Amino acid sequence: MERIESIVDERSNGERLDRFLASIRPDVSRSLIQREIRGGNVHVAGNPVHRTAHRLRSGEVIAWTLPDASPLSPAPIPLSILFEDDALLALDKPADLVVHPGAGTRKTTLVEGLLATRNLPSSDDPSRPGIVHRLDKGTSGVMVVAKTDQALDSLKRQFAERMVAKSYLAIVEGTISEDVGTIDAPVGRDPTRPSRMTVLPRGRPAQTEFQVLNRSENQTLLWVCPRTGRTHQIRTHLRYIGHPVLGDDVYGGSVPARRMFLHAWRLVVRHPETGETLRFEAPPPSAFPAYHYGELPWQRIPEPTA
Repeated sequence: MERIESIVDERSNGERLDRFLASIRPDVSRSLIQREIRGGNVHVAGNPVHRTAHRLRSGEVIAWTLPDASPLSPAPIPLSILFEDDALLALDKPADLVVHPGAGTRKTTLVEGLLATRNLPSSDDPSRPGIVHRLDKGTSGVMVVAKTDQALDSLKRQFAERMVAKSYLAIVEGTISEDVGTIDAPVGRDPTRPSRMTVLPRGRPAQTEFQVLNRSENQTLLWVCPRTGRTHQIRTHLRYIGHPVLGDDVYGGSVPARRMFLHAWRLVVRHPETGETLRFEAPPPSAFPAYHYGELPWQRIPEPTA
């Protein structure tokens, strides 16, 4: 652990906290800096600050204990590979498998399992080689992982520019009366619980479409298509409309369940080298109800602009 203290000078008056820290420690990735701020680990004038865009004033003292880099310990684990070539792979991540090392992670992660038999390209965060998107620990389903630098850049860009199509299955608490719907509500960091997200007027735009597949007593099976990719977006939006994901104890789930019932069912991307449309599907887990899922249409991704 490294203790960092710095005083804001006149030139940095009014600067964002994350940019200030990046300027004094350019060797630390911006993503790590932002996670540390949101986790309350950076103090300004003696008080923890959770907003990355917090504006500084000259003379304030910034204190931060820089965490040690998360060591990667490759170890073989069972993996369900859906597709693999020299550029990328797609897999079906089981629920309760953590994607990459982080605070409090003790078990072998997905990244470490892949590194046991493969080389993955480095990213701006050394604990996340090859990772271009992520699923929460409790969410199962399709993930793609880059195996080359070119694939890493291409896939990251596709996700950032919304040039992918994502379909999820979810079981939520309560009965949703509408057959279809769109949740259009900005999402941001919860100021009262920085470890989770919430709907905020000044949050980032977020849209989630859903279709009811089946209703049962006090539960609804949904086909969910997020049109944006905010952190915890589906879980946050479903909580916002009063129907949290079954088994989601972070976002208000009150009914006991053996897992969180959110599954990344289908993912459509373009191959980073050939441009070919790739369609990946992870079969719904056995805990999900029987349904003619295969009859549902595949989502389409936008055509690339010239």
